[in-house]
Amino acid sequence: MPVLPQLRRAVLTLCLAMMGCDGATTGADLHELAVLGGAITVAAPKGYCIDKKASVARGSATVLLIGRCNTQGQVAAAVVTLTIGGPASAGVLVAGPQALGAFFASSAGRKVLARDGDGDHVQILQTQSAGRGLLLHLNDQVAGEYWRAITAIKGRLVTISASGVEGAPLTPAQARVLVMDTMSLLDQRNGAKTVTP
Repeated sequence: MPVLPQLRRAVLTLCLAMMGCDGATTGADLHELAVLGGAITVAAPKGYCIDKKASVARGSATVLLIGRCNTQGQVAAAVVTLTIGGPASAGVLVAGPQALGAFFASSAGRKVLARDGDGDHVQILQTQSAGRGLLLHLNDQVAGEYWRAITAIKGRLVTISASGVEGAPLTPAQARVLVMDTMSLLDQRNGAKTVTP
């Protein structure tokens, strides 16, 4: 099976799971969580917590939401969405960062990224290699400007996005740092080599 159509299906599944996520605080102090039967551990960046109630398992995939632990926090209000795909879903990353970047720049790739499914509504502002995956700086007519990482852990495709909340947008620099911190923590907790672009 060609890699890019497989990538399209895998990423579409993960991206669809991320639609409609919104919130500023979690109301709990859950900083770390083992998911998928303990196979993978997710940790939240400093000042942020995992919202266990809003996080769901969908078949062999998992979607987790991370937000500020409380409104008095010293960190920006933000929503970090981390989606972990099914076993062996990371095989699509074999295409490499250049091919991934070209796919997402295409009309089909932008459609996968668009929160409303309309590729004309999303613009790729920047693409960067991120070790085992790709970092995308996006402007979406529905979601606004945000960063997304597409990477892998233990053979599973992972997407991580960070965006602001209504009335409190994140700067591009803040969003990128949150994505990178979340990706770095995921690597550390699961024994993967961290690569900082």
